[in-house]
Amino acid sequence: MIGVVLALVSAAAYGVSDFLGGIASRRVAALRVVIVSYPISAVVIALAAVVVGGELSWRSMLFGALSGVLMALAMWWFYIALAEGPMSVVSPMTAVIVAGIPITVGILGGERPTAISYGGIALALVAVILVSREPPGVADHTVSGARAPRFTRRVGWLTVGAGICFGFTFVFTNEIEVGTGLWPLVVARVVASVIVIAVATGTGQLVRPPQYILGVAVLVAVLDVIGTVTTLYALQAGLLSLASVLISLYPAVTVLLAILVLKERVGRLQLAGMGLALLAIAAIAVNG
Repeated sequence: MIGVVLALVSAAAYGVSDFLGGIASRRVAALRVVIVSYPISAVVIALAAVVVGGELSWRSMLFGALSGVLMALAMWWFYIALAEGPMSVVSPMTAVIVAGIPITVGILGGERPTAISYGGIALALVAVILVSREPPGVADHTVSGARAPRFTRRVGWLTVGAGICFGFTFVFTNEIEVGTGLWPLVVARVVASVIVIAVATGTGQLVRPPQYILGVAVLVAVLDVIGTVTTLYALQAGLLSLASVLISLYPAVTVLLAILVLKERVGRLQLAGMGLALLAIAAIAVNG
């Protein structure tokens, strides 16, 4: 049960982080938020790692570094896909790939969830797709006569690439050995920070964000630390296939905050998705 709780805490942290990051990204390019939040999260995790302790393991450090590379690439490609393509297609497609890859890897690796847990996984996958969709009329509309975003081949490749990278961050994090503390996560965030800063430099976006964005970036960083640390411990406490699908429910938190805080309109499919998410959590928790 502790693995289920940690996975849900991780989902909540990522969901709130995405909500705050999304608000900030409406004012400045998303990459400018990440180049601040990632280095801050690296410092915070490093301080926590000193307190937690743990033995250094080159194997775990390697998987931490691989996770950092994939996370940086995933964020970069995902934001490009959202900027160029229809969010109503990009977001749910990415979400289902993110959830599906660790489930597949876990089951192929020998994990055997119970029949009820399999039902919970199926419900969670459907829930992720539904809550990630924009209500009709919100996405894909024209602005000032401009043509609506199209799901081009380029957008498709970026979407699939981001989803695969996000998904394998769970797989690689799951390979971090118990007893190594948080040091592999420090490596992951340092590597990710270096990559996003390099990308920002290459694209001319390495500029200091406005003052009002810095506070949001710090909050995003703290939430990122909470989500990353609880993800590690959730994966170590339970099955990859179950923990990862619960963490992948984070879009439901983002949508819920958009409804409550921003008073955004919610579609019937999104409401249905949040209901299915609750059922999925219950089904997995029974056997978690």
